[in-house]
Amino acid sequence: MDQARLPAPNTFAGLSLVLDRMAERRDDAGWVAAQAHATTARYLLLDATGDAFIRRDGNALRWLDAGERAQWFADAPATLLGIAHERPHFLLVADDPDQRDALEAALDARCMSLRSAGLLLAADEAGLFAYAKGLSHWQRETRFCAYCGGSLQLVAAGHRAQCRNRDCARLHFPRTDAAVIMLVEHEGACLLGRQSGWPPHRYSTLAGFVEPGEALEDAVRREVAEESGVVVDEVHYHSSQPWPMPASLMVGFIATAVSRDIHMRDLELEDARWFTPRQIVEGIADGSFLPSTRLSVSYQLLAHWLRARAGLDLDALTAVIPAA
Repeated sequence: MDQARLPAPNTFAGLSLVLDRMAERRDDAGWVAAQAHATTARYLLLDATGDAFIRRDGNALRWLDAGERAQWFADAPATLLGIAHERPHFLLVADDPDQRDALEAALDARCMSLRSAGLLLAADEAGLFAYAKGLSHWQRETRFCAYCGGSLQLVAAGHRAQCRNRDCARLHFPRTDAAVIMLVEHEGACLLGRQSGWPPHRYSTLAGFVEPGEALEDAVRREVAEESGVVVDEVHYHSSQPWPMPASLMVGFIATAVSRDIHMRDLELEDARWFTPRQIVEGIADGSFLPSTRLSVSYQLLAHWLRARAGLDLDALTAVIPAA
């Protein structure tokens, strides 16, 4: 497929443009400690569920400064996120769920999930929230060694976990589960599906997790065949999106089907059908078609396809649809 310009970058992507993760300094405990005590240090605060504290007076993260960190979380471990705008950025987690209300009041903030805040925050803050949420989930869920069952301790400024058993001492690294998400096209139409639990009339691109020993392109072909019975030939990379809900990386593709023959056999999908650009335009106008929210790369895949195939602007078409 020709590379039409994306209407907008994927949500949570592009963080490398503003953040240096400083991976080469994570094992330098003295340097990390100095950054944590710098007057310019900022701390992104998550609650025990992975929600972030958002300023009540606007759509921005409620960062803690070094003084506030010392006041409320002096003994809590801080995870280095990196350097952005010449300031060190760290992650803190308020593990006590009973603290949440008191912190919201003290910080004049409200807790919001990544799904809710993703489109409200500026792009760099949305990316930092996603980064922090994914890392904190791994830290919370990875407490014991998978090899010997011993307890783990966080090292490398929170980016690795090491077994405390000296006879084992294995290192554990943050987990990311690769998933493919694809817009399948055939002679002027695209294949979209829906699950029964979604809002009425919502259709999205197909998606699924990559299996061991499987190339991404092969995962696209397998998932499309499993979910719809459609046979895919060509597969081309489009873009990717971190999706830490809780630990996925969505890898987006544009694929070409051999035919439009659909043979539903996947229990996850309630329906799958082919849509032409005209049907999508008419469906959005009369309420019979609802695309994915702009949070997901699925939306960007459809936007790219409509732009390339019909010169249509999905943002303009959906401007009248209330945000989900």
